[in-house]
Amino acid sequence: MLAKAKINELIKILNIPKGNHSLLLQAITHTSYVNENKNENIQDNERLEFLGDAVLELIVSEYLFTHYPQNSEGDLTKIRAAVICEQTLAKRAKILNLGDYMLLGRGEEMTGGRERNSLLADAFEAIIGAIYLSHGLESVREFILSQLVPEINCVVKGEYGQDYKTILQEVVQKNGSANLQYRIIDETGPDHDKIFTVELLLDGKSISKGKGRSKKEAEQSAAELAYRILKN
Repeated sequence: MLAKAKINELIKILNIPKGNHSLLLQAITHTSYVNENKNENIQDNERLEFLGDAVLELIVSEYLFTHYPQNSEGDLTKIRAAVICEQTLAKRAKILNLGDYMLLGRGEEMTGGRERNSLLADAFEAIIGAIYLSHGLESVREFILSQLVPEINCVVKGEYGQDYKTILQEVVQKNGSANLQYRIIDETGPDHDKIFTVELLLDGKSISKGKGRSKKEAEQSAAELAYRILKN
C-alpha cells in the first residue's frame, strides 16, 4: 500500500487540491496489484479510467470547439484523436512521473510496467476520473488543460512525427553550438522488452533525458524535450 506521504507528494506533483485520498489511490492501482493483494480492501483503476476517458473527451472537445472556430468538424476530430491518444497521454504521465507512484503486481513490475504506455495512459485517465469525482468539473478542466494545451498546440502546428534530433541539431548550430552527445545511462527490463534512458548533453552539459523502448526512441524523446527547453 502506498504511504499517505507519497499520496500527498503526488497531489503536489499533479498540482490539485487535497481531496479524497482513496480515489487517488484507486487511480494509481493496477489490476495486477489487486489480484496479488486480495487481503487489502482496494479497487483497481479500471472504472475510474472509464469515467476519466469520458471527461477527457468532453473537456478537450469543448476547448477545441471554443478556440478553433475556423476548423471543420473533421479537423477537430483529427486534432482530438491525436491529443487523447495513448502515446500522448503516456507522455504526459511520464512527465508527471506517474509510473513511480503506481501500485503494480510483481509480474507487471518485472516486465517494465512502470514505463508501459498503455498502463500509464490508463492511469492518467483514471486520475482525471478521480479529480472529477473529488473536486468537480472546473478543477478537472484546469488539470486537463494545463497538461494538454501544449500537446494541442503541437498537433495544430504539425510538430508531431518530426525528427527532433535533426531539428535540434539545426537549432543548436544556429545558436553557435554544435556538440550534441546522446548517451545511454540506464537499461531496465528483460532483453525482449527493455526500456532505455538516454541523457542528452549540449557542449558537455546535460540538458535533457528521454526514455523509450529502443535507443532511437529514447534519443528522439530526449531531443524533443531539449528542443522545447531551448525554444522557450
